[in-house]
Order: sequence, then C-alpha cells, then structure tokens
Amino acid sequence: MAPGRAVPDALSQSRRLIAQAKVMKFSTEMKKEMGILCLVTGLLMLIPLFNAVGPESGPLSVSAFQVSLWGKYLTYAVLAMSLNLLWGYTGLLCLCQSLFFALGGYAMGMYLMLMIGERGAYKSVLPDFMVFLGYQKLPLHWEPFYNFAFTVAAVLWVPGLLAFVFGFLAFRSRIKGVYFSILTQALTYAACLMFFRNDFTFGGNNGFTDFKDILGCNINSDATIRGLFIATTALMVCTYLITSGLLASKLGKVQQAIRDSENRVLFSGYSTTSFKLMIFVLSAMIAGAAGALYVPQVGGINPSAMEAAKSLEVVVWVAVGGRGTKWGPVIGAILVNFIKSYTTHAFPDYWLIIMGGMFVCVVLFMPDGIVGVFKQAKSYFARQRSLETTAA
Repeated sequence: MAPGRAVPDALSQSRRLIAQAKVMKFSTEMKKEMGILCLVTGLLMLIPLFNAVGPESGPLSVSAFQVSLWGKYLTYAVLAMSLNLLWGYTGLLCLCQSLFFALGGYAMGMYLMLMIGERGAYKSVLPDFMVFLGYQKLPLHWEPFYNFAFTVAAVLWVPGLLAFVFGFLAFRSRIKGVYFSILTQALTYAACLMFFRNDFTFGGNNGFTDFKDILGCNINSDATIRGLFIATTALMVCTYLITSGLLASKLGKVQQAIRDSENRVLFSGYSTTSFKLMIFVLSAMIAGAAGALYVPQVGGINPSAMEAAKSLEVVVWVAVGGRGTKWGPVIGAILVNFIKSYTTHAFPDYWLIIMGGMFVCVVLFMPDGIVGVFKQAKSYFARQRSLETTAA
C-alpha cells in the first residue's frame, strides 16, 4: 500500500469508529429512556387498576375522584410538555399556552353539550345557556360538533390554525424575546374577553358544564373515568415520544440551535421562521389535545381557563421541574398542582404566598429545576469517584 494512501484509510477508519460509538451511546440512552417511560406508564396504570379491582378501603383504595384528580394532573403535565417544547428547546417563552389548552377544551365541550340533548334544565335540544339567552335554533358553527370525529379534528386544528396565523405574522416580523411573550399574553387577554361575552355563543362567564355522556357512555361512571385517565396517559406517552423523536432528528438539532443562537442559524442558511412556526403549531395542537381530555374529567370549562395568569402558572411548572428536560415539565406540573391542592385546603389564606415562595427558591437556588438538581448531584459524585480513582 502506498504511504500516502494509509493516512486517508486511517482517518476513515477512525471516523467509522467514532460513528459506531455514537450509535452505541444513542442506543443505550434510548433503551434507558424507554425503560423509564415503561416504568412510569406501568405505575400510572396502577391507579385505574386499583380503582377497578382494588379494595374499597385501605392504602390501596383508589376512588373515582382520585382517578379524575390524577387525570387532571396528567393533562397539566402534557400542557407543561407543550410549553417546554417551545420554551425549553426553542427558546420561545409563550404566554398563550392556556389559550390553546382552553380552545381544545371548548371544542370538546361543544360536543359534550350537544350530547346532553333534552336532558337539560329546559328540556330543549339547545344547550341551556342558549335557551336562557333566547336562541331559537342552534348556531351554524355548532352543528358539525354532533360528530365526534369532527370534534377530535377541531381539538387539533382550531388551536393549530390560530397558532399558524399568529406565528406566521409574528415570526415573519422577526418578533422574539420579551416582545413575543408580551404579544402572546395580549392575544390570550383579548380571547378571554371575547369568550366572557354572552353573545359569543360559548356560554359567557359560566362556560360549559353539566355534561352527561361521551360516546354514549355515562361521563360520571367509574368505567368512563378510568377510560379518560388511560387516554390521558396515552397522550402523555405520545407527547414524550414526539419530543424524543423530534430532538433526535435534524429538526430538533436546528430547534436547539435556534434557542442557543438564532443569528448563527440564520448565517448558516436556515430559515428560522419556518422552524419556529412548525414548533409553535405543534405545541399548540398538543396543548389543545390536553385541554380536550381535561374538560370531561373536570366536568366543565369557562373563560377563566384561558386567563393570562394560567399561562404564567404553566411557566412555573416548567421552571420548577426543569426547563429543557424531558421529564422536568411532568414532575413540575404534578408536584406544583399537588402542593396547590393541599395548600388551598390546609392554608387557604397563604397558598399563593407558598407557591410564590417556591418559585423564587427555584429561581435562586435551582435554576435548572428539580431534574437539574439530580443531574448536578450525579456529576458531583462522578467527579468524586474520578478523584478517588486518581488518588489511588
């Protein structure tokens, strides 16, 4: 072999070895992630299982109320994951996630209101609030929601369409940073004011409530409650898989590069507008799906679900759990809402102070959230082991 040819062969062989090492590392990490995901899913499935076949009393007893409560926590977890997709991995602090969440909820609520039929207080095929406001027939835009398939599609395309239109105008104008956050908050506030109007055909400040059936099943039966919980768990798993797949793809790499330095991405020849718009629409659709599963488990929805303060709460959940991590938003959403449920009952006059204090502590002492603490502890012990090995 010629001496000049040995160098390229050695370089190509080293590149192949590096590529193989990367593939092996990626495969190991994926197996670990899938193992954790299966473990979490299995633990969550114990909740409806104990409700169905568990004892009526004791530590393993799970009531229908508890199943619904944990189902609500999981919808919040999916909502937090949708914001993390934008804020944690793309660097866009969006303050209108609660709006997308509520739009998905209202779409599902319209179907549930129509399924009440003549079992309402006024014994009319129209929803009670329409009879009270003097409507003689169902508004045209309500009629397609008799169809469940159309409702499911609307849960996704209504928030997705709004995100596409707003995002296209905002990103094309190069609006970013705090200005983007302010604009999204203004959008939420404007939509909230519209939904509070009685003549907007969405129930005004009372919204939708008193649901009876979903897909022909009693919405308050234990079996339906368990089914909704399982559907919410499946949505969370799907959202996790979408996030993982996205981050492993070229799109995910560009997405994180935009977060770190958008100008460098622009100089590299990428259109950041298209990438940000795609992630924004995907995030809105995930939030809408979470809202659709939230409504039947909680039993109603009104315009307060889309208030600007609700979006700020989602930011707190993500920050507490760990922005830019896969499990951080889930941990933060469940933990914060669990503490909120407890403190509103045990300390009704101080729960806001407690929540605010917790957020301040996270910002000051845990900037990477709860998941970040585990990562820091892991790296610390690894350094300690390395020093001990070196000393030995």
